[in-house]
Order: sequence, then structure tokens, then C-alpha cells
Amino acid sequence: MQISLDNLLEELSGLETITNPTQVAKLSEDYAHFSPVLVPLLAGKVGDVVVRPSSESEVLRIAKTCVKYQIPLTVRGSGTGNYGQCTPLKGGVILETSRLQEIKWVKAGVACVETGVKMVTLDKKAQEIGWESRMVPSTVRSATVGGFIAGGSGGIGSVLYGQLRDRGNLRAVRVVTLEDEPRVIELRGDDVQKVAHAYGTNGIITELEVPLAPAYGWAEYVVSFADFMTAARFGQALGNSDGIIKKMISVHCAPISNYFTALQSYIPTDSHCALVLVAESDREPFKILVQEFQGEICYEKSAQEASKGISLVEFSWNHTTLHARAADASLTYLQSLFLNDPKLELVQQMYKHFGDEVMIHLEFIKVNGVVIPAAIQVVRFTTGDRLNEIIEYHESQGVFIANPHTYILEDGGMKTVDYDQLNFKRQVDPYGLMNPDKMKGWQIK
Repeated sequence: MQISLDNLLEELSGLETITNPTQVAKLSEDYAHFSPVLVPLLAGKVGDVVVRPSSESEVLRIAKTCVKYQIPLTVRGSGTGNYGQCTPLKGGVILETSRLQEIKWVKAGVACVETGVKMVTLDKKAQEIGWESRMVPSTVRSATVGGFIAGGSGGIGSVLYGQLRDRGNLRAVRVVTLEDEPRVIELRGDDVQKVAHAYGTNGIITELEVPLAPAYGWAEYVVSFADFMTAARFGQALGNSDGIIKKMISVHCAPISNYFTALQSYIPTDSHCALVLVAESDREPFKILVQEFQGEICYEKSAQEASKGISLVEFSWNHTTLHARAADASLTYLQSLFLNDPKLELVQQMYKHFGDEVMIHLEFIKVNGVVIPAAIQVVRFTTGDRLNEIIEYHESQGVFIANPHTYILEDGGMKTVDYDQLNFKRQVDPYGLMNPDKMKGWQIK
């Protein structure tokens, strides 16, 4: 930083700021500790000050100050990401969005919200008129809409609606630039992909228009199976059952369910299981499918019961990893896609090859109109070299790995430079101040 903290705070007088080192350090991290690779790489990386704007005009003021003094700026939602997306690698200002929480409007099929609105808050409002978010992360209780768009890729609901990157799953965004004279730009249509899943490297998202889905009454079930591949095939069959409306199909090999402390009284020890959200009106055909695969329903909640207390959502996606690590902090994870495996032969191969070193956890999603298994495997970590061997074996066999052990945008999922995002950054962040060192394309220019 080229000016003192006192001078910076003077420039930002009247805005809510945090300078307490302990608080700033806490607000400089996310769930990157899931990765033993990222922990040492991000150690000691903290901001200098946290600023909490309450309006877009205050965001513009912060942006202007950062450009004036060439101060790095990192945007933060609730910090529920897992790759160090909101960890400032070069200090500076952390722009924390929790006060930007106005729901501008909600109507049939679409909502407009400020970036810091929590997803659970949006859903509660939308459900008043019979709608809800199309997809949410397992951190739905705490995640913000803007944080999900900037750092996420899909979640509960993706079995119906695909991924966030699919056309139509984000309608519009307003972003503040870090130019000499910061401005507000509205992106609509396919242009929203310039900032979606860009880790806040090329624009401060202040407002979003997001599509909604009809709000069904979601009944919750846990189905146990005698063997894992039967559970996996059940998951695929349910995903392929167009006549059964479902929101989540989360399949776990043993012993993953043993880590679900709150469910241990329901799920038999060391069992393979599927955690499922199905429209309550489709209870009958769902149960026929369970019988066909000789599953046993060991946990069942009506939609009304499921709306209170703990939800199965909080044992799915990366909450699975959270529960596993609560029991054994040496565990880590992978993220995979089985893109061309309709008979689950590749899933079975990975299951047999690695045994319980790589415990398979599948989340069924829709990709290009086809339901496939994505995997968030729970991995028994030994060394970085062994982790790389595991990744390389998956890739050599045709499994796509979205590497969760890197904070570099392109090295995680895309594996290539997104020139639309890079060129947009060149336009709106000419000094490279936004979340620096996270976009490989910018670093190698």
C-alpha cells in the first residue's frame, strides 16, 4: 500500500470499517483449510482493512479510493467458498458485502437482489408467491447470492436446472469497475458470463437478477443399500426418471454416512446410502423405484417436517466434506465429473481401484440436458505427491477433475484461459487491483 492505513481510513470516513487484526484475519479466509495443499500457500495472507458498504454509491467510493492509491481490493460474501477465492494475496481492502442486502423485487420466475442478500432470505421471500431459487449451495443458510454467482458452479437443484453457467441461470448483473473513474456496468444475457465464477477478479458485483423455480413441497428421504453400486445405479435411475420431480440426489459409499452424527440414529452403521429431496406429490412413484432397487427407507420427512430444524441439504455437496473433516481433520476431497459414463462403469472402476482411500460421494446433476454423476470424493490424505497421483489416475481414465487444491481461477475447473473474462478485466480493472494473483491469464500477459 502506498499510503498509511490512517490516510486510507480518512478517505473512507463515514463508511463502516474494521481494523482489528483478529477480525480482519478472520475475514481474510474461507474454507480453503479443506485443502492441505492450500493451507500453507495461503498462510499469513490477510487484508489491511475491511470495509462494509451499504449502497452502490459507497462501493463506487471505495473503488475510487483503491484506484487513486493503487490499493488491492478483494470482494467477500460470507466466506463459504473452499479455494481461497476471498483470501487477499496482496493485502489491501476487503470489501465485505453483508450490508448490501436489499431485495429489490420478486415476481413470478425472477428476482432482483443486492449482492449480499443471503440465499435463504431470498428463498423465504420468493416462497411467499410460490417460487424459490433454482439451485443453492449446501451453505444455503449463510451463502450470499453474489458470492454464489462469483464463486460457485451449481448445487442442490442442479439435477433439474443444470449449472450456474448454463444460459438462463443468471439474467443480469450490475458491476462496479476499478477504472480511474469507476462506473457501474450492467451485463445481461450471455454477457453475464464475463463475471460469473470469476472470483471477483474483474468487477464488484452489486446487484443481480436471478431466475426462480416453482417451489414444490420437498420431502426428504435417506435410502440405505446393501452395496454401493446399487446405490449409485439407483441415483442414476432416479435422475433419469423424468416423471419424478427431484431437487437433490446425493449418494454416499460407506463409511461416509458414519460421519453424519445427527443422522446416526437413522442410518445403519457402515451402510451405503442416498440422500434425496423429492416433490412430496411424487412420493408413490419414488417409493416404487426404491423397491425396484431393494433399498430401505431409513429416514423420511414430509415437506412440512423438513422445513423445520436440520435439512438433508446440510449433508450434501461440500457439507459432506465438512462433516467428514469434523470427525477426521486429515481428510480432504476432490471434485470430479463422470461425463460419459451412463452405465456407471467408470464410477465402479474408481470405487474398486481406490477402496476407502477415495470414498465416493456422488451428486447427480444435469449437463447439456443429460443427468450425470458429479463426485465430491472424500480422500484420505497422506502426501501432496499421492494426491497428485490420485488426480492423474482419474484424468488418465477419462474422469474430469475440477481441482479444489488451487486458488488460481483457471487451474480449478476450466483448465484454460477464459478470454471473455480476461478481456473484461483488462477493460474494467486496468491496474490489476481486483483480487490480484488469482487469474492466470492476467499474470502471464
